Amino acid sequence: MIEVQPGVFIGGAEDVADPGRLKDAGITHVLTIDKEAPQTPSFFYTKFVFALDDPSTDLLSYLDECISFIKEAISGSCCKVLVHCHAGVSRSAAIVTAYMMKASGLQFQQSYQALRTVKPDAEMIEEFVCQLKLYEAMGFEVDTTSAIYKQYRLHKVAMKYTELKDLSKVFADDPTSIPQGKCNEAVYRCRKCRRHLFRSSSILNHAFGSGQSAFTHKRPSIQTQLHETNEAKCTSYFIEPVQWMEPALLGVMDGQLLCPKCSYKLGSFNWYGEQCSCGRWVTPAFQIHKNRVDEVKSLPPLGLRTVTT
Repeated sequence: MIEVQPGVFIGGAEDVADPGRLKDAGITHVLTIDKEAPQTPSFFYTKFVFALDDPSTDLLSYLDECISFIKEAISGSCCKVLVHCHAGVSRSAAIVTAYMMKASGLQFQQSYQALRTVKPDAEMIEEFVCQLKLYEAMGFEVDTTSAIYKQYRLHKVAMKYTELKDLSKVFADDPTSIPQGKCNEAVYRCRKCRRHLFRSSSILNHAFGSGQSAFTHKRPSIQTQLHETNEAKCTSYFIEPVQWMEPALLGVMDGQLLCPKCSYKLGSFNWYGEQCSCGRWVTPAFQIHKNRVDEVKSLPPLGLRTVTT
């Protein structure tokens, strides 16, 4: 058990197994990130987060509440907190690093290095490194409405897709269920029947791919076409799944996306991912071809009027 910052300790399961040692160190709060909660005496304030030291584990979604627990713990006079996992090396290191990032406003690399200076054996798995970098990109706060968080969440769902029975939490609201005048963002509708399909906030933008070089495995005619247009453009929108897609997605790994009203082919989906025309792979992929939809923008001064582009 090592004190990383004033009042904040990091350790392993063996530290929690000795309550007397915790009391001697002045520990009043215990945050456990492990596969099972320890038997901790009732005079400790505790919080338990189920997490495996595994790439499939989602720590990102729990960072804010863990950090709040740590902050609340050390806000009291003479109060200290122990953050621990089984070995005190990976999961607890990720949580403590996230706390240091948010508390000090430091970047991931600086915070992680500061932790390893105090605890040289700290070594979180690569997946947790990626999650903390996403946390940094979101400004040290989990923003569930941000495109990068939605893409991250979908990636996690895709990893466990065959095991899941309830996917309701990953579907965005159907635009047709939102009362007129309540939506203040652009909406995209079927070009054939004009049924509203998704909102602009559902679009998951991605970094531009390597263009034609990403399609060297394709037949020569496609390579020639890409060369003639100089570089591949993004001809599709990649979006989060929307409620109207649910019947098509459940129990199926890939398939077509059809307009729920007129069955007009809009695009396709693949939980393993698809390649954008720009060359970038998007995983999982819910792809709507741009030439199959129209964008409808609301005019703020005249709330009832719309412009289609």
